[in-house]
Amino acid sequence: MTSEQTLISAILLVTMALFIWGRFRHDVVALAALLAAVIAGLVPADDAFSGFGHPAVITVACVLILSAGLQNSGAVDILSRAVIPERAGRLASMSALLLLGAALSGFMNNVGAMALLMPVAVQLAGRLELTPGQVLMPLAFGTIMGGMTTLVGTPPNLIVSGFRYDEGFGAFAMFDFAPVGVAVALAGVLLIALLGWRLVPARRPAGDEDFRTAPYMTEVRIGEKDKAAGLTLRAFEREMESADAQVIALVRNEVRMQAPHGGRKLRPGDVLTIEAEVDGLAKALARLDLKLEESASRSGGRDAARDEAAEGDAPSDKDRDGGKRRSPATLREVVVQPGSPVIGRTALGLRLRTRYGINLLGLAREGRRTQARLRSVQLKAGDLLLLQGDPEVLADFTAETDCLPLAERALRIPDRRKAVLAVAIMGLAVALVSFGLLPAAPAFALAVVASIVAGTVPVQKVWAQVDWPVIVLLGALIPVAKAVQVTGTADLVALQLVETVARGHVVASLAVILIVTMFLSDIMNNAATAAIMAAIALGTARTLEVNPDAFLMAVAIGASCAFLTPIGHQNNTLILGPGGFRFTDYWRLGLPLEALVVAVSVPLLLIVWPL
Repeated sequence: MTSEQTLISAILLVTMALFIWGRFRHDVVALAALLAAVIAGLVPADDAFSGFGHPAVITVACVLILSAGLQNSGAVDILSRAVIPERAGRLASMSALLLLGAALSGFMNNVGAMALLMPVAVQLAGRLELTPGQVLMPLAFGTIMGGMTTLVGTPPNLIVSGFRYDEGFGAFAMFDFAPVGVAVALAGVLLIALLGWRLVPARRPAGDEDFRTAPYMTEVRIGEKDKAAGLTLRAFEREMESADAQVIALVRNEVRMQAPHGGRKLRPGDVLTIEAEVDGLAKALARLDLKLEESASRSGGRDAARDEAAEGDAPSDKDRDGGKRRSPATLREVVVQPGSPVIGRTALGLRLRTRYGINLLGLAREGRRTQARLRSVQLKAGDLLLLQGDPEVLADFTAETDCLPLAERALRIPDRRKAVLAVAIMGLAVALVSFGLLPAAPAFALAVVASIVAGTVPVQKVWAQVDWPVIVLLGALIPVAKAVQVTGTADLVALQLVETVARGHVVASLAVILIVTMFLSDIMNNAATAAIMAAIALGTARTLEVNPDAFLMAVAIGASCAFLTPIGHQNNTLILGPGGFRFTDYWRLGLPLEALVVAVSVPLLLIVWPL
């Protein structure tokens, strides 16, 4: 192994370790890897940012913008009402939902398709007497699989196509992925529709009409005249038993007591952390005439003044009880989407009360209990938040922060004219690429311009639709992946895989590439996985002296099959809170699904892309 190969291997290993650790955002890690490669002399300084002009990166950005046009116009709402039967049984309803999700994901961003159909899935779960998670996980997996069917269905397909072009074989066409991708997706959808909901853990009793997930952690403040003042904690808990709520902690004088002694008497000003379902929470409050901490703080007092001062924007006198401030009247459950600007911030830091007039009443996260005050909890992707506020303010907040409303869906009135235009523009772009009239990047860039002119995507919101962390991730990793090729590291790794694992057998080598890619996509970003494994796939094909197309397609399929963990794909993260899932819940359905993918795709790859 040369010094250059040692250096690039070390950078790759550290990068993958940081991806798996998850302490830093993927785009930051990718950018650090690029800079490390530049400093080490593995990537020429003049070419450091050449990846940002790569056709795959441009196409991904354009597809994200066009997806917003389909979403904002209400085209998907119209389609979902037409496709999903209102009174069909579980098999027909689940099949229709999954096929719709997979079809949408073939032509728009997977996360966008998932976000659009999540409220539909929650409503469908109630009708089918299933838990939300039993429909959400199948939908997440279905939308992920749909992305493997077309060139623009998912970033890994574009990355793989770019590597083929750079290798001198030309880019893949729009539907080159379809023969294998559609067959694998249909087989997966059939398995999920038949068995999926049975393999997904049911985190609450079926048949509940209301959407509920893991218990919320919320806080109540004991007032001067409250019935609870003077009660022992043990007596207080007895009163709470019928409401199915329990006390987790007591905060007194800003000192948090975890699992406080039952004989301790409650005093005015004490704050209790309570775990309860939404309905149980309402019963608990009514039983002892309690007020939520956020609501209690609005009545004034030293604690309220201190909190408002800490938020840095204390309300004026007329904003208090007697003012003209809009009164909070609506409760809404929202899920924090991956990439939301609220991730890593707290309710206090966001100034929810003083800036937005919104109360954070509860938080659900994988069923785990938070050790911090509710207002001080750093929010994470997949968190389910219970918010209280004016309906219009809540709608504005969810739109601004990219949080997805679940229990009460945001109002979006379909505009049929714009919906038709959005679909026509996307269809035109697909046709230009399919018939070879334009390459993907300029074709979809032209479609973006047409969308702006037609008004399906407001010009002032065009760049807000782009998932910039993904763009930075791709732009930074493409030069790094090229360095893996140029230094011969890809060929070296490929040789080791072929000789030690596959024993020189071509079909076994193809299966190894597919399985390794699937494994990596379960623990790190799928675009990063595709960039690294595409180089290794080309090296493997060169070592075996065979056609590289089957190996590149294996990478594309494997990168679209992250079903074992909540971190492998944004859609998996998105359902973590709403489904009440734990980290280990995904493999129950994901493992059989990945085994099916291998069994179906390997023979088809050999038939469609002969070696």
